[in-house]
Amino acid sequence: MANNEKVDNPDGVGFFGLVGLVVSSCIGSGVFALTGQLANVASPGAALVAWVICGLGFLFLALSLANLGAKRPDADGVVAYAEEGFGKFAGFISGWGYWLSAWLGNVGFATMVAQTLGSEYCLGNILPGVFSDPNTGNPAIVGVIVISLLLWALTYLVIRGVESAAFLNAIVMVVKVASILLFIVFTFFSFKAGVFTADFWGTAARNATVLAANGDGLGSVGTQVTNCILVMMWVFIGIEGASVMSKRARKKSEIGSATILGLVVLLVLYICASVLPYGVLPYKDLVAAPKPATITVFEAMAPGWGGAFISWAIIISVCGSWLSFTMLPAECTSMMADHGLLPKSWDERNKANAPQMSLLIVAVLTEIFIIIATFAADAYTFAISMCTVTIVITWAFAAAYQVKYSVENHEGLQAFFGVLALLFQVVGVMFTGWGFLLLACLGYIPGMFFYKKAREENGGSVTKAEWAVFAVIAVLGIISIPLTAVGIIPVF
Repeated sequence: MANNEKVDNPDGVGFFGLVGLVVSSCIGSGVFALTGQLANVASPGAALVAWVICGLGFLFLALSLANLGAKRPDADGVVAYAEEGFGKFAGFISGWGYWLSAWLGNVGFATMVAQTLGSEYCLGNILPGVFSDPNTGNPAIVGVIVISLLLWALTYLVIRGVESAAFLNAIVMVVKVASILLFIVFTFFSFKAGVFTADFWGTAARNATVLAANGDGLGSVGTQVTNCILVMMWVFIGIEGASVMSKRARKKSEIGSATILGLVVLLVLYICASVLPYGVLPYKDLVAAPKPATITVFEAMAPGWGGAFISWAIIISVCGSWLSFTMLPAECTSMMADHGLLPKSWDERNKANAPQMSLLIVAVLTEIFIIIATFAADAYTFAISMCTVTIVITWAFAAAYQVKYSVENHEGLQAFFGVLALLFQVVGVMFTGWGFLLLACLGYIPGMFFYKKAREENGGSVTKAEWAVFAVIAVLGIISIPLTAVGIIPVF
């Protein structure tokens, strides 16, 4: 069968199922944190401009992934496109980046759980400052203990084979969407145009408010837009959801349109949830709100129950995402082991058909980074920034393969989509997260040992060119250490 032949599957996933897959794959903790994160770096006008830029950037990426998913259903999804287009070592770089991203995302989820538990509308009212620092939002000692127990409980469940319990994710999805929609409805009816439009571009009052709050003002509109990009990129992790299901789609011709509609739905939800609150609370209150600010906003709109409701909704939603992201890195390493990019031991299965060694490695690394993140200036932002820059490596390789595949098959428009998607990913990270990207290079140093072992297991070896590329990556990672120590990379 030709690679580009389109085959309908009567028993496959339908159009709205594909749309739901895109939406459910993306919605996690990010949507609940957006309100406060954007308020601290941008005015409503700048935030809207940033949403337009991000929306277009991810539209081109979604179109590229949909095209590749439809025309290369024989490939093993977005992680494998690098190997398909550029060889084994590129496949390792892409896959290892995706693996790093998946478990680093868990650190973000853990931090969000600690922040929410520490809210005055959750357990923080009874035990103030016990679960999270009220000033930074970072987990406190008890918070670290609680989220560590949760981490190992989720790992145990997956090792026992809980991935087959799809109903858990279905329940969580209902909670996520229902709580977000309820929040948006309340913000719509509580919206005050005068509050929203006051200093719309953040050049006067809003700028002074942020300056007084943290010693660093909003800056120009361009600076505000730039500061929004990395935060916004985090909430689109999972946009590849429909494309990776191409083999099981009822009509492969529906993948592109389902991805686009899913992206539109996400943009509407994200924009409403993050921008409408600018018109609900005075800006100084929004900036000063404890993290996640969504709790404070909902309590102001629904006194007496709103804060508690959204707090527990966040915890349930984040735990659901955490469960999914516990399985993702194991699935990634399983595919990489099958392709000879990691040793076969990374795909060894227990009686429940779970890659136990891979899951335990992820749990240990997540635990270490949870502890490290507590010393960061903002643990949640640190975690999601690291998660985002590492998955951008995978997305960039996929966009590059879209360009190569389209040029080889004389598809000019598709090649154009790929170029724009690639430019957005590369420029977005270089302008907003280059320091975190350098830190991520450190994660490739131990990975190279496993890649070398895998090549030897399969009768091959690491080439001189691959060693040269690895040397550059290692040097960049080592450079990040002194840059972080002196504060050029703002982590601590």
